This record gives sequence, structure tokens and C-alpha cells, in this order.
Amino acid sequence: MQGHCDCGALSYELRDTPLFVHCCHCRWCQRETGSAFALNAIIEADRFDVLSGTPEMIDTPSESGRGQRIARCPTCKVALWSTYSNPSFVFVRVGTLEDPDACPPDIHIFTESKQPWVLLPEGTPAMAQYYDLKHHWPPESLARREALKARLDRR
Repeated sequence: MQGHCDCGALSYELRDTPLFVHCCHCRWCQRETGSAFALNAIIEADRFDVLSGTPEMIDTPSESGRGQRIARCPTCKVALWSTYSNPSFVFVRVGTLEDPDACPPDIHIFTESKQPWVLLPEGTPAMAQYYDLKHHWPPESLARREALKARLDRR
């Protein structure tokens, strides 16, 4: 999967399927996106490549207090991905993918603060706050996560 900013100066590629896709309805994501939610596809950083351009990395506060680094195009300023406390995982803004339809949400989180007019689809888990990763992620994604952690521990 590939994606890019509005002006095309910054493009990227996911070299594997995302581990999991969050649709976050927290107030922080609403404020940062200027919308009702943020839709992020999580992938290992070593399976994510910048194809063209150099992102402007913006340190941004987060509700957890640990912050996040948002990668923006230095020209059009579109946010394309972010990293949180563990930079081994990249949270790709699904709307910047060339085919965003390929990454529907696997879960809706922080729905206690979702906009009341947003209707959540039946059959997709929805959590008032966060969730138990081991309970919701598919076995293949959990195995990839553990493999990455093992590689990092050997360093």
C-alpha cells in the first residue's frame, strides 16, 4: 500500500498489511484532526518506507502525557503518520493512503467521547476507552508484534 500528502511532495509505502486499524474518537484526536475521529493503521516501522520527501516531525502533546511525533509534509502540512512512545510502530493516517478503503477500522476506541451523530457499524468492536490488545488483535498481528519485540530485545 502506498500513500502521499495533498501536494505529492511526501510519499510512503507499507510493505505489509497493517497490524490493526484504530478509529479513535477521543477529544485529543478530534482536536488534532479538526474532525470527529482519527483513523490510524498501525504497522511496524521496519515495514514502512518513505518513498519521497522528508517529513517535518512535530512533537505534539497527547492525553497520556507521553506525546506523539506527527510526520507532516513540509510543503502542504498534511499529517501522514505519527509515532508514540514506541517509535518501532508507525500510526499511518488512513486517509492519506491511495486506497483508504483497504483499511476499515478493526475497532472504535474512546467512544465515550465520540460525537453523538457518528453512528458506529454493527459488528465492529467499540470500546468506551482503550482495549486489551491481546483480546482484540488477530493472532498474526500479535505474532508480528512479539517478533519485533524479540528483535529489539536482542539489540
